[in-house]
Amino acid sequence: MKGTLVDEQKFLVRERLDALFRVVVEAGYAIVGPRRQDDAIVFAPLTSADELPAGVRDAQKPGEYRLSESASPRRFSFANGPQALKPLFFAAHEPLWESTHDQGRLSFTALKPTGERLAVIGVRACDLAALALHDAHFAHDAHYTRRRAGALLIAVNCSHPAATCFCASTGDGPVASAGYDWMLDELDDGYLVQAGSEVGRALLARLPTTAASAEHSNAAGQQRAAAARQQRRLPGRNLQAGLFAQLEHPRWTETAVRCLSCGNCTSVCPTCFCNTQLDEAALDGTQAGRVRVWDSCFTEGHSYIHGIVIRDDTRKRYRQWLTHKLGSWHAQYGRSGCVGCGRCITWCPVGIDLTEEVAAIVGENA
Repeated sequence: MKGTLVDEQKFLVRERLDALFRVVVEAGYAIVGPRRQDDAIVFAPLTSADELPAGVRDAQKPGEYRLSESASPRRFSFANGPQALKPLFFAAHEPLWESTHDQGRLSFTALKPTGERLAVIGVRACDLAALALHDAHFAHDAHYTRRRAGALLIAVNCSHPAATCFCASTGDGPVASAGYDWMLDELDDGYLVQAGSEVGRALLARLPTTAASAEHSNAAGQQRAAAARQQRRLPGRNLQAGLFAQLEHPRWTETAVRCLSCGNCTSVCPTCFCNTQLDEAALDGTQAGRVRVWDSCFTEGHSYIHGIVIRDDTRKRYRQWLTHKLGSWHAQYGRSGCVGCGRCITWCPVGIDLTEEVAAIVGENA
């Protein structure tokens, strides 16, 4: 299992970061990593370390996300942007099969993704935890597993968590504990690198690293400790009983007055996996296909059953999302569906704060 090795830390000087890219490409991977696009940090294809966002910082709070620049040489001095790993492996628009009609003959063809080997650099601990949940949920999904197979995950421990982050309280960060092939701690003059899998160990041997010094290890330790001191927290890791005991709490109604049912929170959430299937047909009738697209429990159609919409107002939809995410996931997956990334807080247009809502409903000492 990735992330279970306890290898010695190595040190890669900042000027040799491109060597990491070269080793990964030579091993047959296409690299995806953080890039600045449309005033946000998103995962996008990379060809060199120079394309990583140097000196970029972010400021996040409920309903707000802003980037700024500094003179820092660091390439990962920001918290997560709106994307997680989700769109890389669980595609937002996934063709499943297509049919063609030609001279009275109807044929069907199953469609599969290309299976390109991806290396993702800049993966944060919370997103590794979310990926483990998706691995469990999509274990028998041919499209997901084809994309996921052979992916090389290069984690970077958070050094600058956002004000909306609360992964320390969920136990999912800010330091990666499993699921990675390499784990990096970024310092001003370079990177501590540690292997987390046999694949990672073999590739690490090709990097021009040196032994990590005590000074570098101490600096990384202090940085990790500082990143764990976060402004927000959940009042507990298993809130199932507390939430289910408060299904008629007035806070649900109060929140529904503010909530737009836009689905932003489910779109940016790294663990939400709701989806639906649609038929798409060519105008001339010669071709049609079935596609899987992301869905959200905030839409009216999500709870439509045989002429009846079960959750016909925002109050019911928000309650469904929160009680499932933080409550009934424990019965399904043995843990909460929240990894503390804080994206739902930042990208909510009206600034609804999940941690604040939970504290109001179940109390601070749940």
